Amino acid sequence: MLDLQTTIGKTISISGEGLHTGTSCTMTFKPAPDNHGIKFVRTDLGDNLEIPALAEYVVDISRGTTLGIGDTKVFTVEHVLAAVAGLQIDNVRIELDGIEPPIADGSSKPFVDKLLEAGIVKQKEPKDYLIIDEMIKYHNEEEGVDIVALPLDGFRMTVMVDYNNPALGSQHTGLFDLEKEFITEFAPTRTFCFLSEVETLADQGLIKGGNLENAVVIVDHEVKENELQDLSKKLGLEGEITVGASGFLNENNLRFRNEPVRHKLLDMIGDLALIGAPIKAQILAARPGHKSNVEFAKKIRKLYLQKQIEKKYQHVKKEGVVFDTVAIQKILPHRYPFLLVDKIIDLELGKKVIGIKSVTANEPFFPGHFPGRPIMPGVLIIESLAQTGGIMMLNSVPNPEEKLVVFMGIDKAKFRRHVVPCDQLILEAELVSQRDRFVVIKAKAKIGNKVAAEAELKAAIIDRE
Repeated sequence: MLDLQTTIGKTISISGEGLHTGTSCTMTFKPAPDNHGIKFVRTDLGDNLEIPALAEYVVDISRGTTLGIGDTKVFTVEHVLAAVAGLQIDNVRIELDGIEPPIADGSSKPFVDKLLEAGIVKQKEPKDYLIIDEMIKYHNEEEGVDIVALPLDGFRMTVMVDYNNPALGSQHTGLFDLEKEFITEFAPTRTFCFLSEVETLADQGLIKGGNLENAVVIVDHEVKENELQDLSKKLGLEGEITVGASGFLNENNLRFRNEPVRHKLLDMIGDLALIGAPIKAQILAARPGHKSNVEFAKKIRKLYLQKQIEKKYQHVKKEGVVFDTVAIQKILPHRYPFLLVDKIIDLELGKKVIGIKSVTANEPFFPGHFPGRPIMPGVLIIESLAQTGGIMMLNSVPNPEEKLVVFMGIDKAKFRRHVVPCDQLILEAELVSQRDRFVVIKAKAKIGNKVAAEAELKAAIIDRE
């Protein structure tokens, strides 16, 4: 049975102050049609500009995940996205009359409660799962972050944190069943930070909506009574601040023994919603944060976009083939006798591509180049490289089927070996740079492991008329 997409049953709102800006905001969840996705709209700006909850629209990750287009931004969206993704809602319009969603109690539970109150309804289109079929890794040596996605017919997450702090210690947690565990075990977990971070953020004019009810504050240095009083004034808190014996301000009772690491997992669910599709994978993460989460989401989203394009053009899966000749003719406008790439065997959109051209005795250019000594013209080898490189640029512009990749220049061209009948050209192209619709591609044509020709190609992506 197919899993169907979902949305909510009715419009519902929640109001409150934003964590960093302290500004009031009413956030309204609205039903959305099939294949709409998750989109934010700033109604206070009047232009109804939709900001898709996708990794390419992340504009800041310094103290949370901020989405934006131009000057239109929505701060700190991760708890909202975690609620939507954790409930496996595919399509929803989220309207805000301010720049930042309410912080509520610092967790996703208030949003989860509202969405459940609105009701979750199934739609007609199937969910578009991204199935991870090979290991994907992210590593940041400087920050000690490692995240891995492994193949799994389902969804699991395991997270570990270790900040070398006695109050926090080393913590780990795992989510093994989203439907059974998310609402009760992870949605209620609150944001946390260290006391030194609170002081710095307060000095920067941030966390104006933060208090000891919506955040767990971990004491990470010795602190004097007058320092706590100063902090209380900066944050505009009422009542006395104390350092508890367990190392938390005001002995704020944890909702779970390992609430901090559970909240890290919650944040990660929200940030991974930026992939734009539910995934089937096992996620293992050590010391993740918003920066690493978003970088990892970008990496997986790139894979998702590539698989979408592969499904669009290559209807029949073939071992070791990304695009066969039939698929290539849906992508390129070239036809006999000028289609000079037979298949694509490896592709990283916007990065590199490998194609194959099998050179036969029946090529139309051999009778005239040269009679009795057939040699493939060097200019046609370059053309075959250019066609291969053009396929690599499929996702660089909207509606690629309406575009052409045309030559602007050829530099550093060298021809090192004759190409003759029965040779198989391995066509390798790698993107060097791209500015708007102008690209530079480094390309090589090889026979086995020996280079037959190479060049640096300059091209423009133009409208097909």
